[in-house]
Amino acid sequence: MSLHHLIEVFNDAFEHEQNFSYRPFIMKDKSVNGLFGPIRIGSLFSPIRQSAKPTRIIGHAAQIEVAANTNHYVHENEIANLLADRATYHSNLESIITFDRLSRTVHILNYLTLLPVDQLLFLDVDPRHILGVKKDHGVYFQDFIAKAGLETKNIVVVLTVYNQYAHYFQKLLEGLENYRRQGYQIALKFDILPTDKAMTDLIAQLMPQYLFVSARALEQLPKAMVEDTLATLMTLGAITKSQTILQHVDDKKADLLAHHSGFDYVEGSYYRAIPFDYSRKPESFSRA
Repeated sequence: MSLHHLIEVFNDAFEHEQNFSYRPFIMKDKSVNGLFGPIRIGSLFSPIRQSAKPTRIIGHAAQIEVAANTNHYVHENEIANLLADRATYHSNLESIITFDRLSRTVHILNYLTLLPVDQLLFLDVDPRHILGVKKDHGVYFQDFIAKAGLETKNIVVVLTVYNQYAHYFQKLLEGLENYRRQGYQIALKFDILPTDKAMTDLIAQLMPQYLFVSARALEQLPKAMVEDTLATLMTLGAITKSQTILQHVDDKKADLLAHHSGFDYVEGSYYRAIPFDYSRKPESFSRA
C-alpha cells in the first residue's frame, strides 16, 4: 500500500471513527503532517545508537514538530497555550486521547519514509491518554500499525513518568501492561531521576525493556548525586533486565558519561555527523 493510499485510509478512519469534520492528514514537502485545530504536527526523528559503536542504529525516537495551521485563523498565543497545557485548552480527556493518537499516526506514516522500517520506533504516549483509556490500551492503534505494514514488537511505547502522577502509578502500570499484551515494547522516561521509591517500585514491577535518562537533567545535579543516581539506575536496569538510554547527548562530556556509566544506547546531537550502519539488527528485537 502506497503512502498516499495509507494517508487516505487514516483520513477515513479519523473522519468516521473520531468524528473529524475534516481530513487531518496531508502531504507537505514530502512528509506527512497532521492538522489539529490551530496547529500542524510533523515528525522529527532522532537515532538511538549503540553506545559502544554509535554507527549502529537500533531505531529512532519520534518527536513532535509543531507549526501554525495557516488554514485555522487564531491568535499566536493560542498555540503556546495549547502546547503548555492541552488539558486547559481541551477540557476533556477525549481531546487529549485524540491528539495523542493523531500525533502517533503522523509519526507512523513519516517513519515509513525512513530505511529500514524494521528498526525500532520509540513513540511517546501522554500519561493522560493511558489514564483516559479504560481498557485494551493499544488495540485501536494496533490496526493502524498493521495497515502500515509494521509490527507492534518494533514499536516502543515511551511513558514519561512525571512526579505529579505518583498517585496514579498503579493505573499507569496497568495501562502499560495492556500495551505489552498487544506486543508493544515499553520504555520509561523520567522528568526527574528515578531515585524516589515510588518510581523505583514502578520500574521493578513493570520491568520495561528500556529506561531513558536525560544528560541535560544530570548536568543540573551535583557530581556526587549524579554518581549515586546512575549507580541506582544501573542496578535497577540489571535487576529488571532493562536496557539504558542516555538521551540529549549534545557534547563530548555527556558522551564520556555514557561510556563510563555503562549506558547501552545514546541519543543526541553530538552524534549527528556519524553515519548510519544498519548491517546488524540489535538483540533487543528478540524481546517483545
